[in-house]
Amino acid sequence: DVNDNSPVFPSKEMILKIPETTPPGFRLALERAQDKDEGSNSVQNYSLGSDSHFSLSVKSGNDGVKYPMLVLERQLDREEKPEINLLLAATDGGSPPRSATAQVRIVVLDANDNIPVFNREVYEVRLAENSAIGELVVSVSATDLDEGSNGKVHYAFTETSKGSEQLFDLNPDTGEIRVSGNLDYEEMKKHEMMVKATDGGELFSHCKVQVEVTDVNDNAPEIQLTSHTASIPEDAPPRTVVALFSVRDRDSGDNGRTECTIEGDFPFSLAPTFDNYYELRTNAALDRETTAEYNISIRATDWGQPRLSSRQSVRVQVWDVNDNAPAFSQELYSLWVTENNSPMVRIGSVKARDADAGSNARVQYALVREEGEEQPALSVNAESGDVYALRSLDYERLRALEVRVRATDGGRPALSAQAVLRVLVRDENDNAPVVLHPGGESGAGELVPRWAPAGYLVAKVVAVDADAGQNAWLSYELAKATEPGLFRLAPHSGELRTARAVAERDAPRHRLVVLVRDRGQPPRSASATLAVALLHRFSDAHVRLSHEPPPAEPDQTLRLYLIACLACVSALCLATGLAALLIKVRRDRRKRDEPLPTFPTAVADSDAGSLPRSLVYDVCLATGTLSSDFRFLGPFLP
Repeated sequence: DVNDNSPVFPSKEMILKIPETTPPGFRLALERAQDKDEGSNSVQNYSLGSDSHFSLSVKSGNDGVKYPMLVLERQLDREEKPEINLLLAATDGGSPPRSATAQVRIVVLDANDNIPVFNREVYEVRLAENSAIGELVVSVSATDLDEGSNGKVHYAFTETSKGSEQLFDLNPDTGEIRVSGNLDYEEMKKHEMMVKATDGGELFSHCKVQVEVTDVNDNAPEIQLTSHTASIPEDAPPRTVVALFSVRDRDSGDNGRTECTIEGDFPFSLAPTFDNYYELRTNAALDRETTAEYNISIRATDWGQPRLSSRQSVRVQVWDVNDNAPAFSQELYSLWVTENNSPMVRIGSVKARDADAGSNARVQYALVREEGEEQPALSVNAESGDVYALRSLDYERLRALEVRVRATDGGRPALSAQAVLRVLVRDENDNAPVVLHPGGESGAGELVPRWAPAGYLVAKVVAVDADAGQNAWLSYELAKATEPGLFRLAPHSGELRTARAVAERDAPRHRLVVLVRDRGQPPRSASATLAVALLHRFSDAHVRLSHEPPPAEPDQTLRLYLIACLACVSALCLATGLAALLIKVRRDRRKRDEPLPTFPTAVADSDAGSLPRSLVYDVCLATGTLSSDFRFLGPFLP
C-alpha cells in the first residue's frame, strides 16, 4: 500500500455540549478520522490544540484503530467561558505523513449556579409628600449571570409593611417602584421596603429600599377650642381669662410653626401660655349695654411657603351687672285730670327704662312720701307706672298737686331714680255764677234823681263764679225791665246806667231783672232783681216803691223773690256805705269835682284793702251838696 490518502474527518466541525457542572475527568468520545490506506499508512495519531480545560486521550481498539477521547481537566464555567474552540488533528503513519484537522466547538451548557445580584444593597430615596401618583421613586436592578430562565430575574416586595405596600407599586419585571397612594409626612416620615430578586431557578437575593418622605406645607394649623361659647360678667377687670385653646400644625419646621391673631377690633387679646396653648383675655372694660355679645374670629397662620391659615370663632356672652339705674323718660311729668273725676281713674303714666337686663332691668314704681305726710290723692301702679286719681278732685279746692315718683330696679343692690309728677286739675263748669250785689231774694233798691242824664250810673251788678277760665267769664244782660229803653246794662262790667236822660213822664218805680251767665259748656246762669226809684230830691226817699205796684207783674213768685233780694241789697248797701264813708275820709280829695257818683274801675284805686273791687261802693258828693240830701235807704217792701 502506498500512502496516497490523507486522513479525513467525517465533518469539519464537531459540536459538543457539556454542562458547566460536569466534573473534571469526564471523558467524551470524539469522531475519529478515516484513512483509506492501511497498515502504517492509516491514522496513527491524534493531537488537540492547547487548552486548560481539556486534554486528549487516544485509545487503541482491538483492531488497532485509534480512538480520540476528550478529557475535562477542570471545572467549566459558562459565565466565564460559555464556548471553547479546539482543533483536532489526525496524522497517518506514512512517509511523508498525511494529516487532517477538524474543528471541535465545545458549548458549555448553563446551570443555575448564580443568584441574582443587586447593584446596591440599599437604595435611599428622598421623596416629597405631595408626589403625584405614578411618579417614579427608584428603579432597582439585579443581575443574574446565568442565561435563559436561569438569568431571568423577577422582583417582589418582602418583609414590607402593608402601609408601604399600599403607597408604592413595584414592577416585577423592570424593578421600577412608583407612587401608588397619597404620601403623608405627618403619618409616616420614612418607609423601608425589602425587594426580593428571584431567577428562574428559584435562586434569589434581597435589597433594601429606604424612602424618606420630605415635609411639604400641606397642613393648615388646627385650632382646638375647649368650648365655642364663653361667658364673662361685664364688670370683669382687664386681663381676665375668657377661653383657653391650643393650636397644632402637623407639618414640621417652619411649616409647623404658628402664630395666632384676633381678626377685628375687639376688647380682647391673645396670650401664649405653654406648648402651643393660648389664653383669650380681656384687655379693656366691658359694657353689656353697649355690646352684649362678641363673635371673635381667631386666625392661626403657619410660617410655611405658601403660608396656610385656619379660623375658629368664639362667641363671648357678657353677663349683665346691675350698673345702670333706671332712667325716666322725663324729669317732669305734667298730667291733667278734669275735676269731678271718678275715683281710681287713670290719668296717665310714667315710664322709666333700665339699660340692664333680666331682673336688673325690672322696674317698679312707687310714690315718694315723706314721714308724716298724709296719703296723697294719687297712686301709681308698681308694674306699669300708670297713675290713678284715688278720689274725686275739686278744682276749686285743689288746682294742682306735685309728688315725686321713684323707679327702682330689681338688682342687688337695687338702684333707683326719681322724677317729679305734677297733676293739674282741669276746671269743669260745675259752679253757677253767684250774684253778690244786688243781694237777697227781695231785691235791692236804687235811687236815681230825675235830673239824671244819659249814662248816669245807677248800680253795679257784682257776681262771681268759683270756676276758672272760660267757665268763670261772666256776661250780664237785662232780662226784664219796666221800661226797657230807660236803662242799659254793660255786658262785661255789669254797670247799670241810664240809656237816656230821665224824663218827667217816666214812671217813678222800676223793677229790673238782671241775668248773669258764664261761658262754660253747658253755660250756667244766675239772676238778680233791682228796684229803681226816680226821685226829684233825695229827701223824697220816704216814698215807698210799693205804693203802686209795677205794671205787668204776672208772677207772684218772682215778686217775692225780688222783694227778698231788695231787702238784702239794702242792708248790704247800708253796711257798705258806712265802710266807704270811713275810708273816704282818708282818701285824697281829688275827686270832689266829679258831678256824678261813679264806681272805681280798679281795686288799687279804691283803697279798699283786701275787699274785691266788685264789693266796694265809694260815696262821692258834689260841691254844694247838702248832707241832708244823702241818705241810706232800707229795703222798700211792696
